[in-house]
Amino acid sequence: MDTKIVKIKEGHIDGALIQEAGAILKAGGLVAFPTETVYGLGGDALNPLSSKKIYAAKGRPSDNPLIVHIAEFGALAPIVREIPENARKLAEKFWPGPLTMILYKSDLVPYETTGGLDTVAIRMPGNRIARELIRAAGGYVAAPSANRSGRPSPTLAKYVAQDLEGRVEMIIDGGDVKIGLESTIVDLTSDKPMVLRPGYVTRQDLLEVLPEIEEDSTLMRDDSGQAPRAPGMKYRHYAPKGDLTIVKGVEEKVLAYINAQCEKSGNKKTGVIGTDATVRRYDADVCKSVGCREDEEAVARELYRILREFDDEDVEVIYAEAFDDSGIGQAIMNRLLKAAGHKLVEVF
Repeated sequence: MDTKIVKIKEGHIDGALIQEAGAILKAGGLVAFPTETVYGLGGDALNPLSSKKIYAAKGRPSDNPLIVHIAEFGALAPIVREIPENARKLAEKFWPGPLTMILYKSDLVPYETTGGLDTVAIRMPGNRIARELIRAAGGYVAAPSANRSGRPSPTLAKYVAQDLEGRVEMIIDGGDVKIGLESTIVDLTSDKPMVLRPGYVTRQDLLEVLPEIEEDSTLMRDDSGQAPRAPGMKYRHYAPKGDLTIVKGVEEKVLAYINAQCEKSGNKKTGVIGTDATVRRYDADVCKSVGCREDEEAVARELYRILREFDDEDVEVIYAEAFDDSGIGQAIMNRLLKAAGHKLVEVF
């Protein structure tokens, strides 16, 4: 399959290219496109064959649910049994934006899209290119991240092409994404709203709208033995090719531990993910900074790009400093732990 790669600027959207991409999706094809979180791999959410194509292109297990993307709130009612008041409140505050809600699906949504579940994950992206594409495609686009399953999610179109060229009909290059981590997922089908995947919208943000919200107990631990209730909850995710370990503890001891491990690595090429304050103190072959530790938004934006760059540079052993697991830091640590297969060393 030949993959057409086109560039579209969010501030100046080419209507003809969007209509061309929408026609591909309507015909059952696949289009990768930018969102504000990461690039997504889109197919017609209401066409079971399109969802099967998404799973095949990614090499994704078919029990891992897809997120249905919509462009306006009015598109929600046809694909769910009911819209609870909590969903209306969250949509008013956070849509368009990086929040995914799980509701009971209507018969309109095929089980191929929901991973066999009676619930459906739904989001309205903040990126204008994404919303225009959704409208051109008929209003419902299923889209996981546009990468081969298990790899770091792409924040640049070149990494989409690296993974999916020849597997999809079109890739829309919309430049760098703004956030760099997948959306927060909130389950609204339980007695109490529950965060199933942390993201840019934090639990504290959600509590400004809802009186209470719980967090899934597996957010920061290995959950690979459980059936996935939402995208990204099962299997190793976001992983570079190199062997990644996270090191948590007092700064000086973290530095000493990582440098000692790099020295013991023999002929293997080593890499370290540090911060502006520490990166020059490491002795690895490749050292990269995610920025200032206090600027969590910048850390989130840089993380996947750095993991991809380690792959580009054939780094075999990687060590990453741990980050605070509150606020956006919780999402950063959630992704790092999954990328590392939950290999965490504590040094105090």
